[in-house]
Formats: sequence, structure tokens, C-alpha cells
Amino acid sequence: AGPHRQRAPPRGWGAAVMAVPVAQYRKKPVVIEAAGPITVDCAAGIAAWCGGGVNLRRDAVAIPTLEGTMIASVGDYVIRGVAGEFYPCKPDIFAATYEEVPA
Repeated sequence: AGPHRQRAPPRGWGAAVMAVPVAQYRKKPVVIEAAGPITVDCAAGIAAWCGGGVNLRRDAVAIPTLEGTMIASVGDYVIRGVAGEFYPCKPDIFAATYEEVPA
């Protein structure tokens, strides 16, 4: 694992002093559906697939997620998770985390 930057707590919050149990976890091998990478030619189709919208330049897709609306840009992927939820994913994270399932 690479070095992690520690962020200061938000103003008005105290820094945690107690030790917490930290362990390593491996992502379960589940199959997801994904569309992308987003291009100006397919942005509208991806937006329709995930129930979102596309901007006028067709270079970004607004995705309704469990955390609110998120934006996926050209080059990003849109993933449908195991519970049917949609979320954006940057291409480097997508490539490091997923591989295509043979048909």
C-alpha cells in the first residue's frame, strides 16, 4: 500500500487520540454492470441507462446516487452496483478494480 495523507479534522472537531482496530480487506469477487468510458457520442445513452441527465455539451452525465446527484465526465465509467445503485468511477480506479467478464 502507498503512503496515505492524513487530513486535519474539520474546524471545531477534535483529533482522535484512541487506537482503533484496522485490518486489511479484499473486495469480494462480484459481477457488476458498467457503461463507459463516457464520450460525447454515448453520454446521452449512458444517462438514459442510469436514469440521469446529460449536459448541453454532452461531456458530463448527472447520475442519481444514494448520496445525491454525482457527475461523471468524459472518460469516466458509470457502474450499476450489486444493489442496483449507480455511481461514477474514474478510469484509473475502474482499470485497477474491474476486468471484463467474458461473454
